[in-house]
Amino acid sequence: MPIGRTIFVTMLACLLLLSAQAQPSGARQAPLVIGQTFTIDSKALGETRRINVYLPAGYVESKTLQLPVLYMPDGGMAEDFLHVAGLVQVSVGNGTMRPFILVGIENTQRRRDLTGPTTNAEDKKIAPKVGGSAAFRQFIRQELMPEVKKRYRTTPETAIVGESLAGLFVVETLLLEPDLFTSYLAFDPSLWWNNEQLVNDAGALVKKNAGKPKTLFVATSNQKELEAAMQRLTKSLGGAGITLHYEPMPQETHATIYHPAALKAFRTVFKPEPAAGTR
Repeated sequence: MPIGRTIFVTMLACLLLLSAQAQPSGARQAPLVIGQTFTIDSKALGETRRINVYLPAGYVESKTLQLPVLYMPDGGMAEDFLHVAGLVQVSVGNGTMRPFILVGIENTQRRRDLTGPTTNAEDKKIAPKVGGSAAFRQFIRQELMPEVKKRYRTTPETAIVGESLAGLFVVETLLLEPDLFTSYLAFDPSLWWNNEQLVNDAGALVKKNAGKPKTLFVATSNQKELEAAMQRLTKSLGGAGITLHYEPMPQETHATIYHPAALKAFRTVFKPEPAAGTR
């Protein structure tokens, strides 16, 4: 997790601790609850995975409301779940985003799950095991999605959001299994992985795995080499039934891009439909 978000989570924890310490002696305290959590004993991954869920306002109060689902790797409480849940809450509340159920997948071996195979020796040094994205996708498809549908009232619309290696996983999933999600949001995706092989193969992959129309939102920070890779990827995706939104954000760094990029993406891809009679 980038340093900026680590600092944010640490500060939030400190504020909650100070708030608890400031309670008058003998005052009753209660847990601060922002969502739900459950675990899945995954056969695809051979381990237990924790899932964190944020339900937007109105869902719990209703017995019939069905909502689309936004899935996110890096979805642990000490990862990106808290700030993305807050962004969903604010955006839905101020009417700039349609309500979504947010499903965060907490990491165990992040670099294993979010990377595909590689022949690059330097890539293989980042973790004891890499190249597990196919198994992680199988976990999402065969185990997580059915469990979410069983537990919550959902629509067929699904989306996935991720940054860095999680952004790589988002783009890889679009190219290899496009019908798994409806919309794909990737911020500073690590397209350098495996000597940019995913970018090199993009044109052939979109033809081979063409599915229903999809939406892809990509934002990049001040990394010049990533911007060059994105220019190549954009050309490969042209005319492939993919609505592409590419947002260069040179004012942001790799450590700061997630939150502002997510705000832009949510407002662009998940904007509410105009009210009847206002078009």
